[in-house]
This record gives sequence, structure tokens and C-alpha cells, in this order.
Amino acid sequence: MTAQHKKSSLAALTLGAVGIVYGDIGTSPLYTLKTVFSPEHGLVLNPDNLLGIISLIFWGLTVIVSLKYVTLVLRADNRGEGGIMALMALALSSVSRTSRLHHYLLLCGVFGAALFYGDSVITPAISVLSAIEGLEVATPAMKAYVVPLTIVVLVALYSMQHRGTHGIGRWFGPIMLLWFLALAGMGLVNIIAAPQVLAALNPWYALKFVIANRLIAFIALGAVVLAFTGAEALYADMGHFGKKPIRMAWFTIAFPALALNYLGQGGLLLVHPEAISNPFYQQMGAWSVYPLVVLSTMATVIASQATISGTFSMTKQAIALGFLPRMRILHTSVTEIGQIYIPMVNWLQLIVVLLAVIGFGSSESLAAAYGIAVTATMLATTILTFFVIRYRWKLNLMLCWAATGFFLLIDVLFFSANALKILHGGWFPLLLGTVLLTVMLTWRSGRELVFQNLLKHAIPLEDFLSSLFVAPPTRVYGTAIFLRGESDGVPHALLHNLSHNKVLHERVVFFTVHTLEEPYAAREEQIQIIELGHQCYQLNVHYGFKDEPDIPKLLAMCGDKGLPFEMMETSFFIARQTVISAPGSGMAPWREHLFVMMSRNARGAADYYQIPTNRVIELGTQVEI
Repeated sequence: MTAQHKKSSLAALTLGAVGIVYGDIGTSPLYTLKTVFSPEHGLVLNPDNLLGIISLIFWGLTVIVSLKYVTLVLRADNRGEGGIMALMALALSSVSRTSRLHHYLLLCGVFGAALFYGDSVITPAISVLSAIEGLEVATPAMKAYVVPLTIVVLVALYSMQHRGTHGIGRWFGPIMLLWFLALAGMGLVNIIAAPQVLAALNPWYALKFVIANRLIAFIALGAVVLAFTGAEALYADMGHFGKKPIRMAWFTIAFPALALNYLGQGGLLLVHPEAISNPFYQQMGAWSVYPLVVLSTMATVIASQATISGTFSMTKQAIALGFLPRMRILHTSVTEIGQIYIPMVNWLQLIVVLLAVIGFGSSESLAAAYGIAVTATMLATTILTFFVIRYRWKLNLMLCWAATGFFLLIDVLFFSANALKILHGGWFPLLLGTVLLTVMLTWRSGRELVFQNLLKHAIPLEDFLSSLFVAPPTRVYGTAIFLRGESDGVPHALLHNLSHNKVLHERVVFFTVHTLEEPYAAREEQIQIIELGHQCYQLNVHYGFKDEPDIPKLLAMCGDKGLPFEMMETSFFIARQTVISAPGSGMAPWREHLFVMMSRNARGAADYYQIPTNRVIELGTQVEI
């Protein structure tokens, strides 16, 4: 690759990162200062408090985003992939499966992932609401239309998800670049009008504000954190863009624009404190309101799109790691494997987003719900990062504490400040997170119970084959592939076939899928063939949690290893498990019934692994838990 081509690729990836990664944090100036000085927080708008808040926001962006996420957390990549699921897999691989620590890290990661779903519901709701609220600034008569217009925009956005973003995605980067340029331009104009606001760059103002106000300052932290929402997104999207473009986009575009705009809004409020009703839309005067509403609506739709796509990606990882049942996953691009659409997740998320918009009614009310999901996920990320750098990277204990302890203290402070708002909306993402945590842990525990039941009744495969070929059954033409669990004995489908049809195919392949705690399996490690004699084979396939399951594609690769397949001569035998809840040991009855319901509605293995439907024979089996 030439140096010129590398530069152009880096520039394109950086522009892409501006469009996708920084949409959420980039739209925070729409509502942050308005929420901080909301009457319910009891913070008086005066020059000292204003400079203190602006200083807290500026240094928060520097410490939390620039140092914690861009500098430290981006280093904790799982083969180039980021996000709380990838980080959890990395942390889990650094400790023994039998240790108590493994269980707690699992809980920490799953809880962080569950709260990410809560965050992904509130982001579209608060972002689009805050953009449409600009119409109230233009004319108060539009107030009654804010919620209906927000609903229209969100329904249109979710209805278009099945088309994918490959058509409009190329516009995300340029539009968000225009958005950040507008933020910077408006900020500069107001800084020039009130240069005294630059004093907020001195961290002493932030410290003085905290010392002088104490309790009120602590409460205000719950709203200040809104300026940092979206920091998780830059880590989650690392696999799409890489570290360098994400870092470059932050330091050259997003951070300077955000810093200038917050300083600019501070300068505006120093001169015109009455603009606190909606400082963002009053930065340039009445003429700019309608153009800003249009631009901010586009920016918030892009920010919401990034969050929705992130939810699809997270769900796919959770399915692969065994935390959610298999669902229908559609690919919306023939060229980009990461562009997926999950209908069930899409419509469920839309319903909850609309409930949030209608129930809370304004961005200010939703802000209380927003902070707690963000800060809890940040806290989980910091804890998992400590275990990665300590137990996987084997760094010095004092260095690990120094690297993460400071951020842990900040995360605990922000989370505690937001915990005060549980009764004022903070319950919403916590309720969502708790429901999803229950679903994910129930599915994982239920699968373990099914596995234990099958193991208890399993017939060792090698022993069975030895006895079978003492008086072998009639062999018929073709290849039979039996899907088999990681530690199962003889597949139930084989026993049923022998019992009812009294025949065995001339070539028999036992097919086992192993999911690694890594995003992608190396191509040379994906396939392992073990010869069992009598034209019987064990075929082990390894997938990473971001790999695309495609059995026909893998079977085509087997030819290079001496086991060629002709699809028209191959039949797939799959045991369709019917799970029933039985009294006795196991989970609580309500959890068992929840697992049974999910199991019955899970996507079939043949569909999930993209096996041609005309080559599949399903045989039923019943499993008690």
C-alpha cells in the first residue's frame, strides 16, 4: 500500500468515525447546560457557578474521554474489537473458569451490557426530543407538537432499519463534520463576545466550585455527566474503524468543537443569563433557530442510528456467547459483514423508546434517566479494564491501581450523584437493565441445566461406535451430518434415525461448534477433523463471537483438509429440543418457565447456521430442567 493510499484510507476512516462514533457525545451540547441549571437541581446561575460548571465539563472531557477511553481503554482490545462484551471476554480469559472471580466478572460484564441496552433506548429519545425542542425557541406555539414530531421521526428511523445504512451511511461523516464545524463556529463567536469565559480552562474554577457548593455541586455532577455520554461508543466501535482513526477524529475534530461550544455557551450565559431556557438554540440569535433545528435533527438521527446499530451488534455477540437465544439476523449489505438487522430487537426497542418519549415528555425529564445508565456502564468498564491490565497484561499491581483507581473514583462519584435521581427517572434504565440481566442470566443458566441433563444421559460416542460396528447396520449412499454439542455423547438424532430407519449413511460426520471468547477465530484454526474409523468423522468448528456462522461455507473449506462435501449428497440431522420444566432442583419455577418460553421461540439451528432448508431433517427430543 502506498503512503498516499494509507493517508486517504486514514482520512476516510477518520471521517467515518466522526459520523458514527461521536454522534452521541457530539449532540450532548443540545441539552447539557440547560439540564445542569434546571431549577430542580437548585444551582443558581451566576458567573462563579457558570465558570465552575464549564471548567468541570472541559476537564471531564479531558480526563474521562481523552485519558480514560481514548488513551487507556482503547488499548484493551480483544483482537482489534472493543465494547463491554469484548472486554468481558478478555477479562474472563485472564482468570480461571473455576474461580469465584470468574463469576463476579461475568456478572459485572453482563450487567454493563444490560445497561448498555438501557442507554441505547434513552439516546434516541433524548437526542431527537432535544433537537425538535428547538422549535419551542422559535415559537412557543410549537410546544404541543414537539412530542408528536419526535414520534414521527423515530418511527421513520426504525422503519428504515431493514434497508441498512449502506445507502445513506456515506453521508453520516460529512453531516457530522458540518455539525462539529457549526458547534465550533458558534462557540468561537460567543467566546469572542465574552472572552472572560476562557478563565474556565483553569481547573481551579472547577475545584473552587466543588468546595464552595459541596452538596449542590455533588447533585450537579449528575447532570454534568451528560456531556460525556457516548464515550462508551468510541470503545465499542473500535472494531469498525481502528484505534488511530478514532483517536484522530477525537483530538482533531470532536474534542476541539465540543470544548469551543461549551465555552461559547458559557460566554453567552455570562452576557445573557436569560438564555438558560435553551442556550444551544440561542447562541446565534433568532435567525439561526430553524437551520439549527434541521441540522441538529439530522445529527441526532445519525447519533440514534449509531446506537441502534450498536444494539444489533451487541445482541449478535450476546447470542454467540450464550447469553441470549438465537434470533433472526438479516444482513443489509452484501459487502460489509458488520451491517446487520435484527427485527425482534428493532421493534422491541422502538416500543420502549416511544414509551420513554411519551412518558417523560421532554429532554430535561429524560436527562435524569440518562445519567445512571451511562455511569454504571462506565463503572463496569473500569472494573473490567483493571482485571485485563493486571491479570492478562501482568502489569505491576501499583501501576494497575494508579491507572484505574483514579478513574474508578470519578466513576463512583458520578454514579452516586446519578443514584440520587433514581426516583426522578433513574429507575427507568435500571428497570430495563434488571429485566435484561434477568433474561440473559436465565438463558445462560437454563442452557447449563440442559447441558447437564444431556451429559447425565449421554452415551460415549467412541464406545457406541465400537459396539455399533460389531454388527453394522445397512449403509446407504450419501453423507449424514449430525449436529452435536461440545460435550454431548451420541447425538439424539442419530439414535432416532437408527431406531426408526434402521440405516446409516456411508459417511457420517459429527459436527460440533465451539464459540471462543475472542471476536474472530483465525482461519487456520477454524476447522479440526478427527477420523473415528468406518467412514465416521468428528468435525470441530471454531467461531469467534463476532464471526458469521455459515456452515456451507465451512464445509467448502474442508475439501482442502481431505474431507470434501457435495451439498446435494449431504443431509443434516438436527435434534430439535423441547425443554420442559420439572419440579425439583434447578432454577426458580418462574425462571424455568421463562427459559422454556425463550427456548420455544428461539431461531432454529438450521436457520441460524445458514444450512440449506432442503437438506435438513429435524428429529424431536425432550429435555427436562
